[in-house]
Amino acid sequence: MKLEILHADTLAKLINVVSDIAIILDKDGVVEDVSVRKTELAALGCQSWIGKPWADAANPDSRAKIEDILHPGKPQNELRWRHINHTSAQGADVAIQYAVLDLEDRGKFLAIGRDLEPLAVLQRRLVETQQSMERDYLRLRHVETRYRMLFDTTAEAVMLVDGVTYRVLEANTGAQAFARDASRKLIGRDLQDCFEAPYREEIQSLLRMALATGRIEMCRARFAGAASDCTASASVFRQEGGPQFLVRLLPLAPALSPSASRTQTLFSEALEHSPDGFVLTDKAGRIKSANAEFLSMLGATAPSQVVGQPLENWLVRGGVDWGVLLTNLRSQSIVREFATELRSMAGGAMAVEISALALAGDETHYAFYVKDVVRRRQLETPGTTGMAGSVAELSRLVGRMPMKDIVGETIDMIEKMCIQSALDLTNNNRASAAEMLGLSRQSLYVKLRRFGMVSEVDVSTLN
Repeated sequence: MKLEILHADTLAKLINVVSDIAIILDKDGVVEDVSVRKTELAALGCQSWIGKPWADAANPDSRAKIEDILHPGKPQNELRWRHINHTSAQGADVAIQYAVLDLEDRGKFLAIGRDLEPLAVLQRRLVETQQSMERDYLRLRHVETRYRMLFDTTAEAVMLVDGVTYRVLEANTGAQAFARDASRKLIGRDLQDCFEAPYREEIQSLLRMALATGRIEMCRARFAGAASDCTASASVFRQEGGPQFLVRLLPLAPALSPSASRTQTLFSEALEHSPDGFVLTDKAGRIKSANAEFLSMLGATAPSQVVGQPLENWLVRGGVDWGVLLTNLRSQSIVREFATELRSMAGGAMAVEISALALAGDETHYAFYVKDVVRRRQLETPGTTGMAGSVAELSRLVGRMPMKDIVGETIDMIEKMCIQSALDLTNNNRASAAEMLGLSRQSLYVKLRRFGMVSEVDVSTLN
């Protein structure tokens, strides 16, 4: 294409349109003039390049490219674009693509540059998108691996069924074992053919109902070759290929006889309304259930306020009493009449006796029977029939009251017992009893009044 010689202003406008940056260089590569069209390139400080070699404005790894552009080893018939990196004042690299035109008649070079930042942004987005896709793919692989492990290792019989053809897409080992026929593979078979003939219509109705309602539907059926009925449940979910069913097979629980069922109901009701508190905990001591009396002791209004919490939180001495209970349960499997105190939700303390039992099974549980002894302790009086019974009564006070109070009650009990014995030996002759005890008559009368061992008539006489 041939053009007439362009006017300088026209050429300047043309260069300004087709380039983001234009540089006039002398024959030695020194910058004589710079024109920048994009404001984003102002951070390069291009005007400071004037009077300096163009190579000084580029990164060290791009200087060899500039030298090759200005002084190629062999003549080139067409312009070539070269990638040059410049360092901005902020320290970041700015990539610009240059094409250099040799103005032979004037002994100068014209370098036309295009900003590669938009392309670099697109490249970065492409790399980030690719990395995100790889992370998602890896995450999906992990999810699929976990699903496959759960699907294959669960003891429950599970099958995936196509929602259109009703053919089994996947079946775990539990389902294959449920069939009692290891030679016949379940995958690829029609689901209805997997069940005995009398139940096939029931299975078809089950799938249709699950597809229509979107809920889990259940029915009773018998798998082909099985000796007894099972409970079949179906739930529907959507995938790209359309609806699919998750079919689970559960063995029927043995039915209780009417009398056994009634007995079980009465037993549960008696335990719930027992006059003593009852608590069931797991091996770690966390409450699984509690009856109404135990909730009343704590001042709780609903089981949710205590279920899931450690039992030791409701013991006044906390970990100390729980450690004693746990040690005895582990060694003897049973604890009887352990004296302690419960802490109510209001912060008050209540004296109780706890009997406990370790329940052995698939998982260890502990049953605790809690008896309120506050009222009984108020009615208790020291025995008068002998020291052995008194000592037994004192031993039951350990854990319910401080040792100082127990010692005080012991002194009063011994004094009262001695006075009663002296009165019995002297046929209720108080003067002789006082002499026998080494007390003055007045001291004896004071103690009689304190222990409530005199009648109202005697009190008036003493006064």
